[in-house]
Amino acid sequence: SAFDVLGFTAEEKAGVYKLTGAIMHFGNMKFKQKQREEQAEPDGTEDADKSAYLMGLNSADLLKGLCHPRVKVGNEYVTKGQSVQQVYYSIGALAKAVYEKMFNWMVVRINNSLDTKQPRQYFIGVLDIAGFEIFDFNSFEQLCINFTNEKLQQFFNHHMFVLEQEEYKKEGIEWEFIDFGMDLQACIDLIEKPMGIMSILEEECMFPKASDMTFKAKLYDNHLGKSANFGKPRNVKGKAEAHFSLVHYAGTVDYNILGWLEKNKDPLNETVVGLYQKSALKLLASLFSNYAGADSGGDGGKGKGAKKKGSSFQTVSALHRENLNKLMANLKTTHPHFVRCLVPNERKQPGVMDNALVMHQLRCNGVLEGIRICRKGFPNRILYGDFRQRYRILNPAAIPEGQFIDSRKGAEKLLGSIDIDHNQYKFGHTK
Repeated sequence: SAFDVLGFTAEEKAGVYKLTGAIMHFGNMKFKQKQREEQAEPDGTEDADKSAYLMGLNSADLLKGLCHPRVKVGNEYVTKGQSVQQVYYSIGALAKAVYEKMFNWMVVRINNSLDTKQPRQYFIGVLDIAGFEIFDFNSFEQLCINFTNEKLQQFFNHHMFVLEQEEYKKEGIEWEFIDFGMDLQACIDLIEKPMGIMSILEEECMFPKASDMTFKAKLYDNHLGKSANFGKPRNVKGKAEAHFSLVHYAGTVDYNILGWLEKNKDPLNETVVGLYQKSALKLLASLFSNYAGADSGGDGGKGKGAKKKGSSFQTVSALHRENLNKLMANLKTTHPHFVRCLVPNERKQPGVMDNALVMHQLRCNGVLEGIRICRKGFPNRILYGDFRQRYRILNPAAIPEGQFIDSRKGAEKLLGSIDIDHNQYKFGHTK
């Protein structure tokens, strides 16, 4: 199998399979509220038993750690009660942490196996991202995905419309600049700039008494009526409640902010992490061996070692922006090719094409504008030397063998000698 080819040991393979299975069972654990208390308790132990078995943990210790984690107050530890919702948030964060650490470990292992140790000048990369999301209920995850799409669409627009047209000017070709009005910077700034949505969210995460509603109030104070892309949604009966709406390039999305502060902090239950570190499963123990929690001034288990000013953890939104900025910087050094995937219909049915839906996507993605530029311009370019070498065969007599002719002159003579529409091409400075 691929694992064997890449040099994974039998123990490592088993560890990967066990942890993947354990994560699936982890999400199936059920909890209920104790009578007349805010405290959560297990509602059956079957899934916890399966997870614990696969992770090399004691099931009772795992459930106790989830329902009654120990937290540091001052210089001593106290046991803290957890509501059902808090336990579910905790389970989500722990499952994501295991998956993230295992995934990163596999990437490092695979890259080490494939590394030729030779200096490399070029690379071929494939970037596959989740498409734009507009659901009936849109939360923090959708904002992160849609923000990523805004940045990549802006990159596409810049590449297709700005750089493409600048190329004509650079080559000295007559060209009237077309403004397609597809600048997405206003929406991007609203999300990522200082006092933007993510900045306000990160600020609220630092205040112990902040809540989802104080976050909403700050958003309204800073942006309602001041930004054309920010609005107050109309809540329709029977639809999920929404707290603010954003005008994205692909449409207006209504967002619900409940739980955003908790999701953005994404704190790891350190009692359970302590169990991971002592796990009988070698892979799990090694993944968390370097974990430094908030108490020890680490980075919330994100493995980046980056400490936020005035905070001992890095929020999900800050990490997302940091990684996205690195990705965009990397993309700007490449020669990109874009593959657009379109949804033919919203019913997931084969052989059904919803023309209006497809046209909407083509318009939003800038594909129609890209085609307009291609039709008006000259999408195929080739350096004079390459053109002469490749197409001399069409009329060898135009460029006699052994006679030195400048590459541009040769291309001009060759094209002039062929019976084609001479309005269909132009000569630039270099191609």
